[in-house]
Amino acid sequence: MIDRNGYLDVRSRSAATFDLDARSPDQVFKENARDSLFCEFDVVLTPEFWPALCAMARWHGDGHVELLVLEPDCDGFYLPEYRMYPVMSLPVEASEDDYWAAVGHEPDDDIMGSIAISANVIAVTGPSGRWGCWGERDPEVAVFRGFPNAAARNEWRAHFRPFLEVSGALKSYLPPTFASRTVPDEYAATLTANYASPGGKRP
Repeated sequence: MIDRNGYLDVRSRSAATFDLDARSPDQVFKENARDSLFCEFDVVLTPEFWPALCAMARWHGDGHVELLVLEPDCDGFYLPEYRMYPVMSLPVEASEDDYWAAVGHEPDDDIMGSIAISANVIAVTGPSGRWGCWGERDPEVAVFRGFPNAAARNEWRAHFRPFLEVSGALKSYLPPTFASRTVPDEYAATLTANYASPGGKRP
């Protein structure tokens, strides 16, 4: 568990990488996020995904992966309800079980307090701030940036999970999250403008 100072330290480092007040389809990364990849939100909070985060951290010389929950709010939910700070900092040498122990921890044996169940918006990065994963339970996607080159991006994409570029996410991941099962034109255009690969087009 991390104390108040540790929580504020992680939040400060996250704020150097992300606009913590932004939400998709707007740009959440402070540096160019074009050439990003998307996956389903819940996948990020599973033990099997830990090696993928560690690979991103190691590219940039980060010894730790830091995960911050932005929604629900720390002071409005996690502290009064569970006396915990919704943040994780784990060394890249940690195991998948260690990651699950952190995100799946149930304070007071209450599953609703675990990050894996309660987190609605998360920001994941390392001390370098040169990579990041931003996830939102609504619209059920996570977006990644910080690939050192195209070869690393393609290898990571093939090795870990089915990842999609923005055009694929608009076809597969996002439609079920809207009542009409159709992504609104304005949302799709904004997401594409912010996250598409160079030359990428909306489907």
